Amino acid sequence: MNFDWGYMVDSIPLYEKAMWLTLKLGFWGIVLSIIIGLICSIIQFYQISILKKVVQGYIELSRNTPLLIQLYFLYYGLPKMGIMFDAEACAIIGLSFLGGSYMSEAFRAGFEAVPKTQIEAGKSIGLSNLQLTRYIVLPQALSFSVPSLGANCIFLLKETSIFSGIAILELTNTTRDLIGMFYKTNESLLMLVIGYLIILLPLSLFLTWLERRVRHAEFGN
Repeated sequence: MNFDWGYMVDSIPLYEKAMWLTLKLGFWGIVLSIIIGLICSIIQFYQISILKKVVQGYIELSRNTPLLIQLYFLYYGLPKMGIMFDAEACAIIGLSFLGGSYMSEAFRAGFEAVPKTQIEAGKSIGLSNLQLTRYIVLPQALSFSVPSLGANCIFLLKETSIFSGIAILELTNTTRDLIGMFYKTNESLLMLVIGYLIILLPLSLFLTWLERRVRHAEFGN
């Protein structure tokens, strides 16, 4: 199979721009997902009655509807109601809406892994729920949640490929446009694979290192 290496070199600036856009949207989507997930998991952990039902409804809605449908609603549906966001804002909102539910479940598992005896000991010395969360529950829950959080981060970065559905020139949409213009399918797809590897491989290696460090800290090694 012959590749047009000159075409691939010439297309690097376009892929570089698409990679930075993918990283920007993915970064903000992940950050907001973590914030949403943490808040939701705290509400579930402390059984805050009314809010707990809202969180459960949100998680079911988010996890059981495709991201593409959510993006279509944000980008095409909301303007019919007089609410308009640009494409990048819709992408970040959609990614954080989806990611928040996954992060919530990851944090919830971490919270539940904290030994009950430590929580009871904290209550026995008069710590409030806020103090319990800050000094006892949250540090350990974060440690237990690292593997799931890392997997979710990689999953959400991969989901940025769906943004092509609302005409954002991230990596996948850039590849599709270049194939349509120059018919260099193999070369463009190879550049797409390389682009995602450049983004995801370092992140995967970093998360593997972080998980090992956290495990060592847990067991005092």
